[in-house]
Amino acid sequence: MDWDKLRIFHAVAEAGSLTHAGDSLHLSQSAVSRQIRALELQLSATLFHRHARGLILTEQGELLYEATRTMSKRLSNASARIRDSKDEALGELRVTTTMGFGSLWLAPRLGHLYEKYPELSIDLILKERVLDLPMREADVAIRMKEPSQADIIRRRLMEVNIRYYATQEYIDSHGLPKTVEEMQQHRLIAQRPNEVQVSAGRQFLGPYIEDEDQTVLYVNSYFGIMQSVINNLGIGALPSYLAVDFPNLVRVLPEEESQPIPVYLAYPEELRNSKRVNVFRDFVLEEIIEYRRRFEDI
Repeated sequence: MDWDKLRIFHAVAEAGSLTHAGDSLHLSQSAVSRQIRALELQLSATLFHRHARGLILTEQGELLYEATRTMSKRLSNASARIRDSKDEALGELRVTTTMGFGSLWLAPRLGHLYEKYPELSIDLILKERVLDLPMREADVAIRMKEPSQADIIRRRLMEVNIRYYATQEYIDSHGLPKTVEEMQQHRLIAQRPNEVQVSAGRQFLGPYIEDEDQTVLYVNSYFGIMQSVINNLGIGALPSYLAVDFPNLVRVLPEEESQPIPVYLAYPEELRNSKRVNVFRDFVLEEIIEYRRRFEDI
């Protein structure tokens, strides 16, 4: 079977469009169409349903796409191993984590990594969805629960809790609630219970959100909640790791917090010897040590 045709088929299946696939392959739409048609003739099978909104894989197309996706993964793995130097950290490293942790904790610290490895390129993928590391959707993941995928190296980094925080300016203007009942006099800023979030956070917020007397501003990310809090809109339900980088936050109801939420770093077994992965892992561990030291001083 022609490898070039398979490569073009895979690009079309990924893009769902002849035009978009052609753009990524630097080929004209007609050239892509000819190659797909030739492959269909070779296999005596229709690979795509064609309609006005794009292309959808047929059952036969799904079977072929599964094969090309596996091939693509293996080629990517081989390429990564070839590029990896035992002495230098070069090339791209795809790191995935949650929107909150990535934007509020990890991204502000990446400068320390670039100081040591300026030629390392980080693709930071902020998604609540857990990406498939064995399928190389990402190289490294930092997640708020232990990864369950097979062939994964995992390391527990720390624990965090969801707590209530406000600015001193807000407290000076509106007062500091000292009981759960007094919280009803303040606007709570939190994620909706049905948002994608850790179960410990959802369970912690439940009793407050379900209270009919509690006014709530819903924001679907911790970054948004943090922006709302620092602009004095109310009291926010935020991860405890923010207390280190935002020391001006005042903790509200100190006895109230969620169950501990574990934070894990994970990467595929096959990348165990990757220089890029190892320097990123060591960077994160160093930052965690410094974070813990500062957290204990609060």
